[in-house]
Amino acid sequence: VIYDAEHFYDGFKEDPEYALSTLEAAETAGAAAIVLCDTNGGCLPNEVRSITTKAMEHFSKTGGFHGHNDSGCAVANSIVAVEAGIGHVQGTINGLGERCGNADLCVLLPNLEHKLGIPTVLRNLPSEKRVNKLVEASEYLYELTGLRRDPHQPYVGSLAFSHKGGFHVDAMEKNPRSYEHMDPVLVGNRRSISVSELSGKASIISKARSFGFQLDKSDESTARILERVKKLEVEGYHLLNADATVYIIMAEELGLLKKNFDLLEWRTLSSSGGNGEGTAEATVKVRMDGDVVHIIAEGDGPVNAQDNALRKALTPVYPGIEKVKLINYKVTVINMEGTASSVEVFIEYEGDGRRWATVGVSENILEASKIALVQGYKYFLQVTGC
Repeated sequence: VIYDAEHFYDGFKEDPEYALSTLEAAETAGAAAIVLCDTNGGCLPNEVRSITTKAMEHFSKTGGFHGHNDSGCAVANSIVAVEAGIGHVQGTINGLGERCGNADLCVLLPNLEHKLGIPTVLRNLPSEKRVNKLVEASEYLYELTGLRRDPHQPYVGSLAFSHKGGFHVDAMEKNPRSYEHMDPVLVGNRRSISVSELSGKASIISKARSFGFQLDKSDESTARILERVKKLEVEGYHLLNADATVYIIMAEELGLLKKNFDLLEWRTLSSSGGNGEGTAEATVKVRMDGDVVHIIAEGDGPVNAQDNALRKALTPVYPGIEKVKLINYKVTVINMEGTASSVEVFIEYEGDGRRWATVGVSENILEASKIALVQGYKYFLQVTGC
């Protein structure tokens, strides 16, 4: 039996003697573990340390801690509770839970395992293999719940070990410890180099290497790629999370981009009836292997119609396109010019065991979408050969 002492910390603040007596009663009744709960999530680490230390003097069974994140301290409180003698900690993957959530096990476990040297799970394995599937677990839970991934999530986020400043990247190449607090492999993550207006040649070379391209600082193509990236950033492109767009840029500049297809023309038509229901239709003209095809398709809105028409044109020649699924579509206004504002369209895809993203920028949202869609499919065909 695990006894969860709900509201224990708040109760202790109100009436220490009574709160402690409930723990003694639970132990007498046969509880195998007594879990102290910060149910409202309002305690700070110094309070948790002090109260937990006193509570542990009143029972001999395994002590536990259950923390909520309402004050942003669930992980920190869990750590100090362990340091105070707790041997059982409750939490959730990605910190999911009511209100502000619970202690995030994706953060708590590596902190205990690799910062404090405290064995956590799978103790029959060496330390470096105990929590090296955390990224996989985190992504699985996001998929099950349908929640958006947090790229900035410590340890397991896609940006947790991402570097973009030229000086930073150059230092990372010489010594990873200069800008990383631990080896990302220990939690199943990986180092990534992003390119942006802050990038220098070191960033470009490192990013190219991750794609399998070989560059050095003396290559003219390195300078061309860097100049093109900076030009795109001025136009409003944000390439930090759009690796497929960066890949296409590099492949083009290196003369390595395959001519799988060219979108020669596109047109969309939207109409709306008096009942508020509407239709969208897209026409595309695509050239593949010297042949030109005209395709018409409908969709739930002009962008979806555009995507359906492009997929319909490509699939007979490249059946692997059927594996591709668009999982995220986001529009960001770049400059506040009313209806004439430029927009950035970010599209994320998954398929064939991969996940990638592209961006497009234009004053025309459909043109921006077209740019991102075309790059997305060109990337897939380039790297898979499907």
